[in-house]
Amino acid sequence: MSRIILKLSGEALAGAKGTGFDENVVRRVARQVRKLSDEGHEIGVVIGGGNFWRGRTGKEIDRVKADQIGMLATIMNCIYVSEIFRTEGMMTSVLTPFECGSFTKLFSKDRANKYFARKMVVFFAGGTGHPYFSTDTGVVLRAIEVDADVILMAKNVDGVYDSDPNKNPDAIRFDRLSIDEMIARNLQAIDMTASILARENNMMLRIFDLNEEDSIVSAAHGEFNGTTIYVDQEETK
Repeated sequence: MSRIILKLSGEALAGAKGTGFDENVVRRVARQVRKLSDEGHEIGVVIGGGNFWRGRTGKEIDRVKADQIGMLATIMNCIYVSEIFRTEGMMTSVLTPFECGSFTKLFSKDRANKYFARKMVVFFAGGTGHPYFSTDTGVVLRAIEVDADVILMAKNVDGVYDSDPNKNPDAIRFDRLSIDEMIARNLQAIDMTASILARENNMMLRIFDLNEEDSIVSAAHGEFNGTTIYVDQEETK
C-alpha cells in the first residue's frame, strides 16, 4: 500500500474541447483511481483550473484577484470530478484551505488522514489558499503535509523533454531526471517554487500523458511511459 497524490491538469480533463469537461475522460480517470483504491492505495487528488480560467495571461485584472478566481476554478473542478468518482463507487471528500460554506471541508492534516483511513479519495482544492502560488506548488505542499509516497502528474504530454517536442521533432524525453538538473536546464516541468519544495523534502514525481491507456495505474506501479523526477541524495547531504 502507498499514499499517492494525483495531479490532473484542467486542460487534460477538458479533452478535445479544450474547456469545461469531457465526461468520458473523467470517467476513465475515475475507473483507474478506483482500481488503485481497490488495490489498497490511498489516493489524494489535486486539479488545476486551466479548463476554466487562465487569469495570468491577461493584464486587465489584478493578479491577486485573478489568482483567487483560479482557486475557485480548482474547487469547481474538484466538486465535479469527486461526484463522478462517487458514481463509480468511491467515497470522496473535498478539502479547501479556506471556508466555502457547506460546499467543502476545511483542510487539515488530521482530517485528511481520517478520510484516508476511511478509504476515501481526498480532493485538495483551492491551491495553497494564497495568490502567487501555482497548483504545482499546491500539490507538492499537500503531498509533503500528508506524507505521500509519490506525486503522479497527468498532463497532455508524455513526460519531460530537453526542448519543446511540439517545435523540435528531435526533442529527447528523459526517463529519469533529477530536480537539480531540471532546475539547471530551466526545463520548467513544474514551477520553480514547487521544484525547490520537492527537492528540500525528497518528494518524487512521475510525469506522464493522461491520454495513454491506463496511464495512471501504470504510473502508480512505476511502469509507465513518462519521466520520473527524483531528488539526488548526494546533492542534498
